[in-house]
Amino acid sequence: MAQQTTPDPEHGPEHDAEHDAEHDPEHVDVLIVGAGISGIGAAYHLSSRCPERSYLIVEARAAIGGTWDLFRYPGVRSDSDMHTLGYGFAPWLSDVSIADGPAILDYLTETARRYGIDQRIRFHRRVVATDWSSADQRWTVELADPVTGDRSTITCGFLWHCSGYYDAERGYAPEFPGAERFTGRIVHPQHWPEDLDYTGKRVVVIGSGATAITLVPAMTDEAAHVTMLQRSPTYIVSLPKRDPLDTKLRKVLPVRLTYPIVRWKNVLLQMANYQLMQAFPRQARALIRRMTERELPGFDLDTHFTPRYDPWDERLCVVPDGDLFRALRAGTASVVTGQIESFTERGIRLTSGEELEADVVVTATGLNLRMLGGVVPSVDGTPILPRDVMTYRGLMLEGVPNFAYTFGYVNSSWTLRADLVADFVTRLLAHMRDHGYAVAVPVNTDPTVVRRPLLDFTPGYIRRSLDQLPKQGSRSPWTVRMNYPLERLQMKRARVTVGMRFERPRTRVAARAQEASA
Repeated sequence: MAQQTTPDPEHGPEHDAEHDAEHDPEHVDVLIVGAGISGIGAAYHLSSRCPERSYLIVEARAAIGGTWDLFRYPGVRSDSDMHTLGYGFAPWLSDVSIADGPAILDYLTETARRYGIDQRIRFHRRVVATDWSSADQRWTVELADPVTGDRSTITCGFLWHCSGYYDAERGYAPEFPGAERFTGRIVHPQHWPEDLDYTGKRVVVIGSGATAITLVPAMTDEAAHVTMLQRSPTYIVSLPKRDPLDTKLRKVLPVRLTYPIVRWKNVLLQMANYQLMQAFPRQARALIRRMTERELPGFDLDTHFTPRYDPWDERLCVVPDGDLFRALRAGTASVVTGQIESFTERGIRLTSGEELEADVVVTATGLNLRMLGGVVPSVDGTPILPRDVMTYRGLMLEGVPNFAYTFGYVNSSWTLRADLVADFVTRLLAHMRDHGYAVAVPVNTDPTVVRRPLLDFTPGYIRRSLDQLPKQGSRSPWTVRMNYPLERLQMKRARVTVGMRFERPRTRVAARAQEASA
C-alpha cells in the first residue's frame, strides 16, 4: 500500500536534515498545491511510482475536496459520470453514476484516507509566491494562512500545482443595474449562505449553464416557484442517474471488474459523441432537438432551447433522469429568455418590459478562471507569465524548471487527464532519479513551432480569460489534445526526454546536503 512505502516528510531523514538546520525553512522533494481531486490523484501516483520522494500537500481551505468542499448550493453535483470522474485506481462503489456533491466529497476523503494521503496535507496554507533558484536548484514557496494572515516558507525540489483553473474565492458576477434597489436577497452559488431559507419564496436563477440547471430543479422542492432567466439557451440532454450497463454487470460481477468496463465504455461513447457532433453539427442539433421535444412536448423550443451555436462549441449540460424537464412539465419551474434591463425593488425588469417578481435572486453567471491559483512563478526573481510561454504537453511551462501543473479536459471528465498528467510527471521524476538528474526544464529548440491559443473551446469563462493561459505549439511536445483515447496513447508512449533539458546536482547543492547530513 502507498501509505506503507512513502516516507513521512515530517520525520523522514531529509526533513530532519533540512528543517533542523539553523535558519533553514522546511524542505520536501515535491510540494503539491491543492488537496482536491487533482492533488489527491497526484499524491497517489507520486507515492506509488516514487516512494522515495518526500512530499507535502498545501491546501488553502480547511478540508479536503477542492471544488466539492467549496460548492454547497442545493443539488450540487457532477455533470460527468463517476466512472470517468472517479480515479482509475479507486473504483466508484455506488450504483449512482451521476453523483451529488456530498457523495463525491466522501469518495475523495475516503480515497485520501485509504492511501495515507490525508496525513500529508497542511490546511490553511495558501501559496502567495514561488521562486526558483538556479543556484540552489529548488523552489522557495511563500505561504499565508487565509484566516490569521500568518506567513511561512517551505522549499521543494519540484513544485506541482493541482489547484484547478478557476478562482475559488470569487465567482463571476456581472454588475446588474439597480441591484442595490432590490429588497430581496441576491446570492452567488459559489458562496451559498448557510442561513438562506427560500421555503415558499419566489426564486429567479440567472444563468443557463451547469450550475443553473442543477439549482432550478433542486430548489423547486421548497420554493414556491423557480424561474430560470437566461440570456440565451444552452444544449441540455437527459442521462440516466444510474448507468444501465453498470446496473446489469453488477448483478454478475464485482465492482472492481465492472468499474473499468463501464469507465471505458463511457470514455469511448463520450468521445464518439463529441467527434460526431463536431463533424456533423446540423445533424447533432436536430438530434438534440428531437430529444428535447420528447421531454417537453408543446414547449417553445425555438425560444428557450435552441442555442445560436453548434453542439460542443460549448459544453453540453446534463440533467440526471431529466430532473429539470420534470420540473418544467410540473409547472414548479419555468424558463424565461431575455435581457436584463435592471433590478427593481420587487425583482428584475427585462428589456421586453416584462418584470419577474422575486424574493431571492441567484446569480449563476459563471466562474472566473485563475491559472495557478493566481500566483505567477518566478525563476531567479524574474516572473514568468504563463501567457508568454508555451505549455509542454499541457502539464509544464516552457523555461520553468521542476514545475508541473494539472489541467484536465474541458470536453470530458477532468480526472481522465489529471491521471495522464500524474502518470507523466511521476515518470519524469523517476527518470530523474534513475539518471541522477536534479533539474528538468522544458526547452523549445525548434524556431518553426507556431504558437497558438491553448483552447478553441468558447464558454464565457474561457473567453474572458484566454490571456491568462499559456500557448500551445503547432507540434508535439507543445500540443494539447482534448481527446482522451488519443492523448492517452501518446502520453503513455511519450519519452520524457523529448523537449526536455536535464541538469545534474550542482556542487553547491551537494555540499549543502553533505553538510546537513553530517
